[in-house]
Amino acid sequence: MTKKTWVEQLRGATKMAVDATRGVTDIVEAMHVNIGSGPAVIGRPLEGITRLLTAPTYSAVRGVTSLVGSGLDAALARLQPLLAQSGHESSAVLSALNGVLGDYLAETNNPLAIEMTLCRDGVPLELTRESLRSRIPAAGPSLAIFIHGSSMNDEQWLRAGHSHGAALERDTGMTAVYVRYNSGLHISQNGHSLAALIDRLVAAWPVPVKSVALIGHSMGGLVARSALISAEQHSFAWRKLTTKLVTLGTPHHGSALERAGNWADVLLQVSQYSAPLARLGQIRSAGVTDLRFGNVVDADWQGRDRFEPGEDARVPAPLPQGVACYAIAGSASADVAGKPLSDGLVSVESALGIDQNPGRALGFPEANRWVATRSTHLDLLSNPQVYEKLLGFTQS
Repeated sequence: MTKKTWVEQLRGATKMAVDATRGVTDIVEAMHVNIGSGPAVIGRPLEGITRLLTAPTYSAVRGVTSLVGSGLDAALARLQPLLAQSGHESSAVLSALNGVLGDYLAETNNPLAIEMTLCRDGVPLELTRESLRSRIPAAGPSLAIFIHGSSMNDEQWLRAGHSHGAALERDTGMTAVYVRYNSGLHISQNGHSLAALIDRLVAAWPVPVKSVALIGHSMGGLVARSALISAEQHSFAWRKLTTKLVTLGTPHHGSALERAGNWADVLLQVSQYSAPLARLGQIRSAGVTDLRFGNVVDADWQGRDRFEPGEDARVPAPLPQGVACYAIAGSASADVAGKPLSDGLVSVESALGIDQNPGRALGFPEANRWVATRSTHLDLLSNPQVYEKLLGFTQS
């Protein structure tokens, strides 16, 4: 299948625009201005002229709402040269859009919806033995599978020049594989898909697989736990090969930010290109609302109104048996008593699986829990001390 260009994918937003009309037009215009204004580091020198040149186009789209589909498609077409200049930021925008609206995109068969794949170097893997042998000549028997967080993608494991996956390959000989998925879907839906995908990966791996380690950042840790539950239910062979589970800043018991309705708003501000999408944050996908309490199984959301206020009614989902489980939390600051608080998105207690309800407390062993102080949610991806802990956990 020929890979679609970013602009071809972005034109799929026309379906969404029919429902959102002027609101989505505002977002596209803001994206256009952000991309065309030039680098923020030198003061966005082209912002004024970009606004001047684009204003007539977007005013026309707003004025003819009955033709918003074709009008927006024409407006999106004008973004092509600018998006081409934005490089890897285009995939960040697509991931952010899926984080906020991914369930809607999937339900409407919108071409913007991300399909779950396993990747290396940002390129999806073909899960056949011949293709994997060609793509990964040094494939070893120990797999480290990395699962990104909400509104992010597989390429964002590389941060500040560091990649936990590349470093583990260098220092341990493990082979890193990265998951790319639509984080707007329910976590348990992604868990089922990931369980089946890993089963295919292990069956096609060029050498016999001896061990599997799952490493999840943020929502990715919940998806990993969900995948292990699904693998157990379906008796997938890879479940018995799984020896390690490491979660980084994972909201095992939810996030107060989602309970306040603004988890997505914070994450979308990471990139100037995805920041305009924060205006959609109040729509909040199924994946985002799952972060309210940390849903990992179907029963946590089926038959319930996910927007209706209520108490935590999750089905208890213990840590997987026979798997060494580790939890790393981040704390951007500490209080006067030196007690770590939060990484800005997830509290330390939630990230460590601690809950006052004994039936929901995950019970990570004390030796398997660690807090990275002065580390924000995204710093967990590049903090050298976090990597040293990760290295120790995977080798213990």
